[in-house]
Amino acid sequence: MAFDFKKEYKEFYLPPKKPALVTVPPMQFIAVRGAGDPNEPDGAYQRALGLLYGIAYTVKMSKMGDRRIDGYFDFTVPPLEGLWQQDGSADGMIDNTRKDAFQWISMIRMPDFVTAADLEWARAEAAAKKKSDFSDVEYFRYDEGLCVQCMHIGSYDSEPETIAEMHAFMQKNGLEPDFSAVRRHHEIYLNDARRTAPEKLKTVIRIPVRHIG
Repeated sequence: MAFDFKKEYKEFYLPPKKPALVTVPPMQFIAVRGAGDPNEPDGAYQRALGLLYGIAYTVKMSKMGDRRIDGYFDFTVPPLEGLWQQDGSADGMIDNTRKDAFQWISMIRMPDFVTAADLEWARAEAAAKKKSDFSDVEYFRYDEGLCVQCMHIGSYDSEPETIAEMHAFMQKNGLEPDFSAVRRHHEIYLNDARRTAPEKLKTVIRIPVRHIG
């Protein structure tokens, strides 16, 4: 049976609907960086998703080809994730009314056996098969550390309600946001928004934090 990150690491992919403190260990991803409104049809964000899934499935299906990746085991492709920040946001907070100001890193987690060399092979393999350029896909290791985390149920535009609960939890527990160029607002998308009613969408939200004082 294929290894499923969501089932094996429920703490990070299936958290409760109430905010909680979590320490996230280092993980590795394939990633594409970009900017602008993620809802723009045929825009940079939509292109990034195609690139990421193209590489993810190339790695997963390498078992069917001639290349043998050292340590390979079959796995279910993990959910899409995103790190978000905005131009003009001094405090690192996200304003969903200014989608055109987003700077994002779109990413999919990879098993630990995937190396930078494996990614280089996958980029060339996917480019040859799909007649497209996959050079924007990068190997990205993220050491996220201490965060407040919560499951959000509903549309992306209703996230501010959940985020407000997360900030109330921080204040009660002597925590404050710890945004930086590296530590960003983090979301994990557990549904395909094209096939799921907005009120049923499940999104893991993480905010990097530090203890006050």
